[in-house]
Parts: sequence; structure tokens; C-alpha cells
Amino acid sequence: MAARTDLAADVLVTSRPLDEYCALFDLTRASLAALPGPVLDCPGGAAGLAAEARELGCRVIATDPAYAWPAPELAARALAARAAMAAAMDARPDLYPAPHHRPYDRYLRSWDRARRLFAADSAAHPQQYVAAALPRLPFADDTFALTLSGFLVFAYPELFGPAQQLAALTELVRVTAPDGEVRVHPLNDGAGRRCRHLDGLRRALGERRIASEVRRLPAGSGRLGRVLVLRAADHRPRSAGAGSLRPGGR
Repeated sequence: MAARTDLAADVLVTSRPLDEYCALFDLTRASLAALPGPVLDCPGGAAGLAAEARELGCRVIATDPAYAWPAPELAARALAARAAMAAAMDARPDLYPAPHHRPYDRYLRSWDRARRLFAADSAAHPQQYVAAALPRLPFADDTFALTLSGFLVFAYPELFGPAQQLAALTELVRVTAPDGEVRVHPLNDGAGRRCRHLDGLRRALGERRIASEVRRLPAGSGRLGRVLVLRAADHRPRSAGAGSLRPGGR
């Protein structure tokens, strides 16, 4: 399947490290290491997740339409995303949890490290970086033990209207194992505005036999401190320890 590079051009190619993924998706390194199957990162951007998770014994497949670009263009887009994030943090500090993100330059240095890890890892393990775009992914049903989708489905309402959001979320559940989970963050757009039709979207997911919950992240996560958790309605969530795929926090 050809990746939609037109979509990629409108989305920031971010470079988040493993620790930030854990904070955003209510995970721990131990819970990732305990997973019985691979993780999908959609979109993966220029993140360090796949490289860092490998050290834990966890296999991550990253997918992003930007992976269809030549490596120099992808690197340039990642640098541009870093500059855009710095500007956004200066303009809207209320959207970001102060203890974790200040000083901003220290936080963004973690992006620099993640970007370097991504560049080396994607060159060494290109099979783990797949050029593809929602709402159609080139993976078989029930492939992943955990699927993570950050800063896309709700962050860009101009690209993902309600129908596109429903299609994207349904596709993420399709490629996730029945006893696994999909976690989506944030539930806000880039200006911090919450999705007003989330309840209707969850009802539509329920009609497709997809169970959903909105889980609150730990205190200090700022205004973006909620994650949408999806799973096949006929299966209970897996329990694998603190911060993992657990039934608590509802």
C-alpha cells in the first residue's frame, strides 16, 4: 500500500523518547518488557521508541507515511518539528506540565537524543519502520499486543473529522490482538481544545463491538492528561503489573 505523503506533510515529525511515551500512555518499562507480542507505534515519527524498547526485549514496529521520504528530508522535517515544539511551548506554557518540561531546552535535548537513536535504528533495522497511513494499515488482524497512537487522530481535526477518526480508531483495533489494547493520546487538538464529539464517537465504536474508556493520567500531566483506551468488547484487559495494561484507573 502506498503511504499518503500528503498527510505526512501536514503532521509534525516528532522525536519523543521512551520515557515520554511511558508518561503519555501510562506505561512503564517493566510493563513493556512483559508484553507477549510486538507493539505498534502509529505514527512513529522520528521517535526513539523502537530503539530503546529493543533494549527491554520489546519489539516495536513504527509506521508513518513520512517513512516514504528520503532520509535527509525526514531528518529535516524532524528538526523543523523540534523548532515548532519550542515555539509552541513558549506560546502556550499552560498546555505543558511545568515540572517535567521546564526548562524547555533540557526537555528538547531528550528529543535530540531520540532523533539520533531513530536515525541509527531506522538505518540498521529498516524492516521495523513501515511507510503507511491511517485509516489503512498493511498489517494482519490481531498482530500487536499493544498499539500506541500519539498526537494524530485528535490533534489534527482538519485532517481527521469524526468519520475519519472512527475509521482510524477502528483500524487500530483491527490490527491489535483481542486481549491487547489501543491507547490514543491526546484527546485535544493542538490548541488544547477537547474533542466535543468524543461521547458520540465512543458510542459508534461500541456499535462496532469496541469497548472504550477515558483514563486519567497521573497528576502533573497538564491539560492533556487523558488517554483513550480501546479493546475488543468481548475480551477483558490483560493485567501485567503497575502501569501496564490493567483494569484500574477508570
